[in-house]
Amino acid sequence: MTDAPRPTLGELALVFLRLGATAFGGPAAHIAMMEVEVVGRRGWLSRERFLDLLGAANLIPGPNSTEMAIFIGRDQRGVLGLLVAGACFIVPAVVIVMALAWAYVRYGTLPAAEGLLYGVKPVILAVIAQALWTLGKTAIKTWQLGVIAGWAIAAIAFGMNELLVLVIAGSAAIAFTRAHRGPAASVLPFLPVTAVAATAAGAAPFSLAALFGFFAKVGALLYGSGYVLIAFLRTDLVLRWHWLTEAQLLDAVAIGQVTPGPVFTTATFIGYLLDGPQGALVATAGIFLPAFVFVAIGAPLVPRIRRSPTAGAFLDGVTVASLALMAWAGLELGRSTLVDVQTIAVAVIAAAILFRYKVNATWLVAGGAVLGVIRAQL
Repeated sequence: MTDAPRPTLGELALVFLRLGATAFGGPAAHIAMMEVEVVGRRGWLSRERFLDLLGAANLIPGPNSTEMAIFIGRDQRGVLGLLVAGACFIVPAVVIVMALAWAYVRYGTLPAAEGLLYGVKPVILAVIAQALWTLGKTAIKTWQLGVIAGWAIAAIAFGMNELLVLVIAGSAAIAFTRAHRGPAASVLPFLPVTAVAATAAGAAPFSLAALFGFFAKVGALLYGSGYVLIAFLRTDLVLRWHWLTEAQLLDAVAIGQVTPGPVFTTATFIGYLLDGPQGALVATAGIFLPAFVFVAIGAPLVPRIRRSPTAGAFLDGVTVASLALMAWAGLELGRSTLVDVQTIAVAVIAAAILFRYKVNATWLVAGGAVLGVIRAQL
């Protein structure tokens, strides 16, 4: 473990407020920036501990980067830290999305963000690459774990369900260590039930209670990428209940993708469209509440898992598979980001700075944003 003193609640709040306001690029990028801040720059966590929490966050449904913030807060300052870190990571994005939702309702269109993202996304790629390099050196402790990581990337590329990849990777790690099967049962309470809950047939009248219940269900059951989130939202909100149009849903998902902080703030936008500020707050509370509950339940189990040789091997396998998920997300982002010489140059320069110097990634993101906005004005 690191010898750095534990942060105060105020320090924890400041770090996650800044991350919530500047962390663009989706969960992989958010987690990479957290690693830079809490491991690399401040030493609040050892790299091994960070990886254990990352593996745990990937085992539970919901927004992985938000759960990672909550895990870090719980690890550093207990229950109060859990609440402070999670809320501070979420709130800046919620405020930004609510402002954009107000503009959308008032003017009927999305404010342009292409220029900003043009400069930010290449920097995010560099942040992901740097985090993968530093975390990978710690996580891939044996050649067997390297094999599992390679298999996990291939499995994800061929479309295997992400939870299934994690479970197989953990099981393979147990097999490689030739541990006894008995202690593995200590892992089972940590694995949530993932069966899809049944929904009532036919259209449903809108109410704040129904809105909260729907988004709480999404937050409690959703694994996977933004595409999985779209499927959840479209099935009920557009096709079954007719609360939204297809165009409104796509705009809501776009807002969640182009704003900093958790992608799940798509719920904030939808809630605002349906019932103004109170709808936005209710939808936000519904989709994020399960993450706080799952982490509060799961966090005390992480040390127990690590102490058991068999369960620890399972966690090692899940961890390297989690890094594979992160790497695949980076590759997907790279395909849509590195579109010309300028974006490639920004990514390479940002990576060189990050690998050579311990620069605060927030400044690089801000620099990328400025470059993108300047280019858009030319």
